[in-house]
Amino acid sequence: MNASDRNAPPAPAEPEGRPAAPRPARRADKDQPLAQDIRLLGRILGDVIREQEGQAAYDLVEQVRKLSVAFRRDADQEADRALKKLLKSLTADQTVSVIRAFTYFSHLANLAEDRHHIRRRAVHERAGSSQEGSVEVALARLRWAGIAPRAVAQALASAYVAPVLTAHPTEVQRKSILDAEREIAQLLALRDDIATRAQLYKAARDTLSPRELAANEAQLRARVAQLWQTRLLRYSRLTVADEIENALSYYESTFLTEIPKIYADLERELGAQHPVASFLRMGQWIGGDRDGNPNVSAATLSLALSRQAEVALRHYLTEVHLLGGELSLSSKLVEVSPEMQQLAERSPDASEHRQDEPYRRALTGIYARLAATLRNLTGTEAARHAVAPQNAYASAEEFLADLRTIDASLRSHRGALLSATRLAPLMRAVEVFGFHLATVDLRQSSDQHERVVAELLAVARIEADYPALAEAERRALLLRLLQDARPLRVVGADYSEHTSSELAIFETALAARQRYGEQAIRHYIISHTETVSDLLEVLLLQKEVGLMQGALGDAEARAQLIVVPLFETIQDLQSAADIMRELYALPGIAQLVRNSGALQDIMLGYSDSNKDGGIFTSNWELYRAEIALVALFDDMNEAARPAPAVALRMFHGRGGTVGRGGGPSYQAILAQPPGTVRGQIRLTEQGEVIASKYANPEIGRRNLETLVAATLEATLLQPTKPATEAFLAAAEELSQASMAAYRALVYETPGFTQYFFSATPIREIAELNIGSRPASRKPSQKIEDLRAIPWGFSWGQCRLTLPGWYGFGSAVEAFVKAPGEDARARLQLLQKMYRHWPFFHTLLSNMDMVLAKSDLALASRYSELVPDARLRRRVFSAIEAEWQRTGEALARITGERQRLAGNAALARSIRHRFPYIDPLNHLQVELIRRWRAGHADERVQTGIHICINGIAAGLRNTG
Repeated sequence: MNASDRNAPPAPAEPEGRPAAPRPARRADKDQPLAQDIRLLGRILGDVIREQEGQAAYDLVEQVRKLSVAFRRDADQEADRALKKLLKSLTADQTVSVIRAFTYFSHLANLAEDRHHIRRRAVHERAGSSQEGSVEVALARLRWAGIAPRAVAQALASAYVAPVLTAHPTEVQRKSILDAEREIAQLLALRDDIATRAQLYKAARDTLSPRELAANEAQLRARVAQLWQTRLLRYSRLTVADEIENALSYYESTFLTEIPKIYADLERELGAQHPVASFLRMGQWIGGDRDGNPNVSAATLSLALSRQAEVALRHYLTEVHLLGGELSLSSKLVEVSPEMQQLAERSPDASEHRQDEPYRRALTGIYARLAATLRNLTGTEAARHAVAPQNAYASAEEFLADLRTIDASLRSHRGALLSATRLAPLMRAVEVFGFHLATVDLRQSSDQHERVVAELLAVARIEADYPALAEAERRALLLRLLQDARPLRVVGADYSEHTSSELAIFETALAARQRYGEQAIRHYIISHTETVSDLLEVLLLQKEVGLMQGALGDAEARAQLIVVPLFETIQDLQSAADIMRELYALPGIAQLVRNSGALQDIMLGYSDSNKDGGIFTSNWELYRAEIALVALFDDMNEAARPAPAVALRMFHGRGGTVGRGGGPSYQAILAQPPGTVRGQIRLTEQGEVIASKYANPEIGRRNLETLVAATLEATLLQPTKPATEAFLAAAEELSQASMAAYRALVYETPGFTQYFFSATPIREIAELNIGSRPASRKPSQKIEDLRAIPWGFSWGQCRLTLPGWYGFGSAVEAFVKAPGEDARARLQLLQKMYRHWPFFHTLLSNMDMVLAKSDLALASRYSELVPDARLRRRVFSAIEAEWQRTGEALARITGERQRLAGNAALARSIRHRFPYIDPLNHLQVELIRRWRAGHADERVQTGIHICINGIAAGLRNTG
C-alpha cells in the first residue's frame, strides 16, 4: 500500500527498508524510523496483495485510499461523490478484498507504532532522561522529596497493585493473528538491532547489514503473507475456554518474564539492603465472571484454574531445566552450603556424571518434583524427564524454599552473578504467580444470589417468600442465619439447576483454594449491589459450603472470600458509603472482616455509570464516592481503636474507552482523590486494550511500570491536594447540567433507541463471534438492558465516540451563562480548575482525545442508515450541536484550539493511521446498507465483521 499523500508518513531519509538506529533526535527527524517502518510494512503488504490477488485488486485498494484521504483532508465533495459511487459499484468479493487490505494495514501500523514507542524510550534512557511513568522517574521524585529507600520499601511491603484481565464481547482478536503479529514485532525489533550494529561497526555495514536486512525482510514478507492467508474472523462464537487461552498467551509472552524485571529494577534502584516485597500481582475474571454470561460455570472455573496452573508450572519447569544447564559448578572447585548439599543428596539423580555437580543434581530433583506437581494439579506431563516425576510439592512455598536454598549457597560462595540472571527472576515469579498464576475473581449479579437464597429458605421451610420481605426483614433473617452454625440445605432435597450450579461455584472455590493455594480465589464481586442484604447473601452462601468458618459473632469466625460490592449506576455510587456504613454497623461484621485479613475491596463501575449519567457525571460521582468511602473507613477505624484497622482497597472497573473509564492509567491513578490510593489498587484491563498494552513484552512492561510508578507517587508524594470548595461546587453544578443534557438525548428523546440501533453497527456486533457473553443482559432493544461495553463499542465504530464527551458542552455553557453570575469569572474558575485540579485536568484531556478520534463527516454517513429521515435529522443535529459545544468548551477552558495540542504522540498516531481507517468506515456503511436491505450474501456479512475488526484495531481503545 502506498504512503505518499500529505497525511501519510514523510519519506525516509535513508534507503527504503533500512530504519535509522535509535539515537537522540531533533523533533523534525525523531519520527523518521516510524515513518520508515510504516512505509516498509505498507510496501510489503501491497506486494503481498499484488501477488495474492492481482494488480487490479491492488489498484482498487489504492483508488479507495486516495479518495478517502481526499475526503478527510479537504472535505472534497467531488471525492465524496466519487467514493460513494465507487463503493456502490464494488462486488462483494472486491469489497471484502479491500476491507482486508485496510484492516491488515491497521494491524501492521499498530506494530510499527509499538516499536517506535520502545525505540523512543531507549533513546531517552541512553540520554539519561527517563520518561514520566517509569520506575526511575518515580523513585527520583521520591528521593528529591526526601523519602528514603527504606521508607519506599516499607510502603511496598503493605502495597497491592493488580491489573485484572477480563473478557468481554468486543474482543475481536484471534490468537492466530496475535501470534503472527508477535513474530512481526520481533522482526521489527531485530531490524533496529541490525541498524544499531551497522552504525557501531561502520566498516562492516556494506557486507553485514544489507544481507541481514534482506533476510529479515524476507521473513517479514512470509509473516505478512501468513496474515493475508489467515482468516480474521471465527466461524463459531468464542467460548469461555477460547477466552481463557487468549488471556494465558499474555502470561506466556509478557507477564511471567516482564514482571520479575520490574522488581529487579526496583531493587536495583533502592539498593540490596532494601528488599522489595511482591506487591505487583495479576488478577483474572475469565472463567469466574458469571454476570450475564450463562456459559460460565463451575466447570469453566475449574478449567481456568487448571490451565493457569499448567502455564505457571511449565514456565517454572523450563526455567529449572535451563538453570540446570547453567549451574554446572563442580564441588571440586567451589564449596556449597550444608543445606545445599542436603538438597543435592535428596535428589533422585544418581548419574555418575553429575556426582561432583551438586546444583545440577538438586535441580534434577526439583524438576522431578515440579513434574509430579504438574501431573497432580493438571493431569498433564512435563516435556522432558531426566528422572521420573516424584514427590510433588504441596505448595508453591515449598518449591520456593528449595530455590532459596540454591540462591543462598550461590551468594555465600562467590556465585551471586550466577543467581542474578535466571534464578532470581524465577524466585520472584514463584512469589508472584505461585501455582495459581493469577487470582481468579468470582462475579455474579445480586438478583441471582437472591434466587438461590430464596430457594434454600423455601425448601428448608424457614421463609416461603424471601423476595417479598422488606430490606430490614431480610437483614434480620440473614443475620440470624449467619449466627447459626447449621447449613441450610436439606439432605435429599431436589434443588433447581440454577441453585445447584451457583452453589457448585462456591464449592469449586473452596476446593481450588485448597488445591492451588489461597491466592487462587480471593474475591467475590456482587454486581448491582444496591442493599446491605446483597452482601449478606453472599456471606450466607460462603457459610453454606464451608468457605466461612464459625458463625457470625464468634471470636474466631472468618470468611475465606472477600465480599466485594460493585457500585455501578449513579444511584449506586451515591449510596455506596451509606450501604457500607450500615453493613459495618451490623453486629459481628467488622470483627469477621478483621479476622479474615482486615481488608475490604470495593469495586466502582465506570461503564454502567457512564451509560446511566454521561461522562462528566459518571466521573464526578466516582470521585465523590471514593472520598466518602475513605472518610467512612477512616472514621470507623479511628472509633474501633485499638482493634486492627480495616484497609480499604478500590477496584476500578475501567474499560478501554474513555466513556468506560479508559485513558492513560498513570494520569488516572494520580488524579484519584487525595488519600484514596494508599498503596492499594486493582483495575480491570479489557477488550482490545489488553492486546494493545500487553501483546508486546516491552510495551507490556512499560504499561505495568506506569501502574507501579503512579501508585508509588500517589501514595508517598500525595501530589493531589484536596480540591477547594469552589472547585467542588462547580463540579457538582457541571454534573447536574451534564447529566440532564445526556439523559435528555439518550433516555428522553423519542425514537433515540431506534436511531442508535440503526445508525451504529450494534446489531451486526451482536451477531459477530467475538465473545462468549451476550451483548445484552435481556432479549430487548432497550438502552437500559444493553451491556455498557457494546454500547460504547458501537459509538466508537461509527466514529462518534458519544459516551466519551456528550453533555459536557451543554454543562459548560449553562455554567458560564448562569443567570445573575459573572460569565467571565465563571470561565476563569473553570480554567483554574483545569490548571490546578488533576481530576478535572485528566477528565478534560481524555475528552480531548475522544473528540480527536471522532469524525462528524464519517458519523453522518452512518446516520444515513436511519430509515426515518426526520428522526435522523433531529437526533444527528442534536449530536452535532453538542459536539461543537463540547469542542468550544474545551478550547475556552484549556486555551488550545487544536485537538491533542499536549499529546504529540497521539496526534502523530492519528495523522499516520486515520487515512487508512476511514475507508473501513465508508465500506462498513455501504455493506450494512446492503445487508439490512436483504442482500443475504455471506460475503457481505463477512465484510461487515472484518470492518469491525479493522476499525477496532485502528482506534486501539474501543473495547
